Amino acid sequence: MYDVIIVGGGPTGFMLAGELRLHGVHVVVLERDPEPSPVVRALGLHVRSIEVMDQRGLLDRFLEAGTRHEAGGFFAGILKPWPAHMDTEHGYILGIPQPETERLLTEHAVGLGAEVRRGSEVVGLSQDDEGVTAELADGTEVRGRYLVGCDGGRSAVRKLLGVGFPGEPARVETMLGEMQVSTPLDELTAIVTRVRETNPWFGVGPMGDTFRVVVSAGDLQQDRTPPTLDDFQRRLVAVAGTDFGVHSPRWTSRFSDATRQAERYRVGRAFLAGDAAHIHPPTGGQGMNLGLQDAFNLGWKLAAAVRGWAPDDLLDSYHAERHPVGAAVLDNTRAQVQLMTPEPGPQAVRRLLSELMDFEEVTRHLIEKITAISVHYDFGAGHPLLGRRLKDVQLKNGRLFELQRTGRGLLLDQTGRLSVRGWADRVDHVADMSEELDAPAVLLRPDGHVAWAGDDQDDLEAVLPRWFGA
Repeated sequence: MYDVIIVGGGPTGFMLAGELRLHGVHVVVLERDPEPSPVVRALGLHVRSIEVMDQRGLLDRFLEAGTRHEAGGFFAGILKPWPAHMDTEHGYILGIPQPETERLLTEHAVGLGAEVRRGSEVVGLSQDDEGVTAELADGTEVRGRYLVGCDGGRSAVRKLLGVGFPGEPARVETMLGEMQVSTPLDELTAIVTRVRETNPWFGVGPMGDTFRVVVSAGDLQQDRTPPTLDDFQRRLVAVAGTDFGVHSPRWTSRFSDATRQAERYRVGRAFLAGDAAHIHPPTGGQGMNLGLQDAFNLGWKLAAAVRGWAPDDLLDSYHAERHPVGAAVLDNTRAQVQLMTPEPGPQAVRRLLSELMDFEEVTRHLIEKITAISVHYDFGAGHPLLGRRLKDVQLKNGRLFELQRTGRGLLLDQTGRLSVRGWADRVDHVADMSEELDAPAVLLRPDGHVAWAGDDQDDLEAVLPRWFGA
């Protein structure tokens, strides 16, 4: 029996597998497709995901494979200067194609000992008090103590669990692909710039040795079959007046503006994460990032349950914390979609918002939403840092994120007189100082969120069992 079965070998699934293997959890990833997908749906990592990679010692690999962009405000495609003094040491977007992100996370998880079984489609689920059984299309079964569905927006796991997926159905559909073009770049750029004045969704631009093409499909396809080259040529002519001489497609795909969220992220010993738990239009580039952060929240909690020290309600806190975050992302994408429609009313609001974003605090507020550095879990009343993630502060003897590579809890103690006796197998204690930390000491969960701040040992010992067991 495995400790955890992960259904779905995308970025969310492999992020979760890596988190579980940090704690020695026996994990298998079941992926339906025999080979990794070449489709580039996500184009990069936002600030919080970049921080996550730094916290686990992966950032150098991602920086080597990607490109840093100090982009300005990009809410609904409205470009403004990046706000000064963002609450992060990583004030940039990291441009990196989704297949590269998936490759790096796969290498990380497999390097830590995760097992991967490709060509394994889950068609049935059952669970009891001891674990979950996944039935595969070939008639075999896989048994685990827990199971997590990371299998995308059409999640088989979600359907097999009977979890509702309320929201808004697709109204428009967009075609996406990589292919070659014949039109000279300066001419292409001029046409794209003109079209985007009234159609912000449209795009044709260089991406490595090919061009990324994004154009409205014009109708809804129920079977979701990939569009053909002829489909692209026809729609490009309709929207831009030319097909740019597109040819030699590398891959093609479709996405819609459907917006839905799972009613529950947990059913007994089974969980949902990533697109299996929420889908929304790609405005703001938040989808993959949201899934990575789901996995970062869930991984250490599942590991605690497997190891036997998880408090009774720790697994329930996954839904309690991440469902509101997902709902907030769905709301901001709904707003952005409205601002990107060509009707006079939404365009008037768009012009007004563009004026407001000239105020730096407005841009900061919107960017913090999209980059997820404003996420605040409700841990009750207390210190202003409580429930928030702590940025990478500089210490006298290094920096904070270097101390979080193990995936354990951390007591960062500037007083030098506190203790985690009784929890030392789950929580590291570091006595060090930082001019950037406005608290005598902080207790950080493995996901970097502040569980406690103060200087009283009794208060600390009252909080430790809540997150790290008895």
